[in-house]
Amino acid sequence: QVQLVESGGGLVQAGGSLRLSCAASGLTFNTYPMGWFRQAPGKEREFVAAISRSGSTYYAYSVKGRFTISRDNAKKTVYLQMNSLKPEDTAVYYCAASSRGGTSSDTYDYDYWGQGTQVTVSS
Repeated sequence: QVQLVESGGGLVQAGGSLRLSCAASGLTFNTYPMGWFRQAPGKEREFVAAISRSGSTYYAYSVKGRFTISRDNAKKTVYLQMNSLKPEDTAVYYCAASSRGGTSSDTYDYDYWGQGTQVTVSS
């Protein structure tokens, strides 16, 4: 049974930083590209960042230069370091795993999802 468990969310002031973690179990982690998505109230889930099996990264334009995705295959964990946070980054953040072999910004390419962690950025 595949499980993805996010942690690290919380309340932070604008300009601050948070690091999200996503611990995976029940899958051969190093064979899965991983992604982070977010969903704000009343909005669709949107792509944030992705990382390939080899560590290549891909970012949404809105977070490029502020967020960094990384992975530790030995710990079966993917991270999202978020710096210079803005109120518009407020959302529930989800990690996801894809069995399709490449990085993708499309939610349909991801097979497994975590339960999400809330990030709130105050102005």
